[in-house]
Amino acid sequence: MSLRNVRLILAYDGTDFSGWQIQKNARTVQGDLQAALDRMHGHPVKVKAAGRTDAGVHASGQTANFFSDLDSIPPERFTDAINSYLPRDIRVTASAVVDDRFHARRSARLRVYRYYIHNSTVELPYYRRYSLQVKRRLSLQALNAMASVIVGEHDFTSFAAAGDANKRKTRRVVSSCLYPERPFLVYKIAADSFLWKMVRIIVGTMLSLSAEGGGRDELISILQSRDRGAARRTAPARGLFLERVLYDEQPHVL
Repeated sequence: MSLRNVRLILAYDGTDFSGWQIQKNARTVQGDLQAALDRMHGHPVKVKAAGRTDAGVHASGQTANFFSDLDSIPPERFTDAINSYLPRDIRVTASAVVDDRFHARRSARLRVYRYYIHNSTVELPYYRRYSLQVKRRLSLQALNAMASVIVGEHDFTSFAAAGDANKRKTRRVVSSCLYPERPFLVYKIAADSFLWKMVRIIVGTMLSLSAEGGGRDELISILQSRDRGAARRTAPARGLFLERVLYDEQPHVL
């Protein structure tokens, strides 16, 4: 029986998950997805993803792939078939059969994240799980001056969590900016790959510096120091979304 390589686009609410990657005694997105595929296929199925999102981080465009021996399902019908086995906080939004060489992580060229900031004196309950509330008035101009420092190829040691296992801390960031998307300020960043908690540390540092009266020059110093201790707090996971993943066959329009 032939195997088909199936690519999925996934959306999930990360609130009740301990991240993407399977862990013992913890609920994970990969665990729930593989359990659904196991039931559907009648045997274990291994899923690969473009990014291992952390506990509490959401996704609107995570990419994953797996090999299926179910010849009877048309490529586009995998979406409905898998969703019928999934819990409500995970959904497949698109499916396709792709070349056997496609690998969700290794084939990815850019990963795009968004961080949502609710700049308001009142925390509205329906935004609480999906954004960070900041009460003080924020300057979009000042924040974008800091965000621009991140663009380019840099050693991001200062913005990596202490437990990051990557020996090489250099990453290539092609876009880093903030813009209003009412009622939020959105920080959007695109890079070839990211270090552990990198986006959240960048966001937390920019917000802390803005509160301290610091700005672009201070962020440059933090980046160049290659010292996590020089950066500021890590922003909470709830505001972060993996928006989409780009591959060679897709136009890299951000």
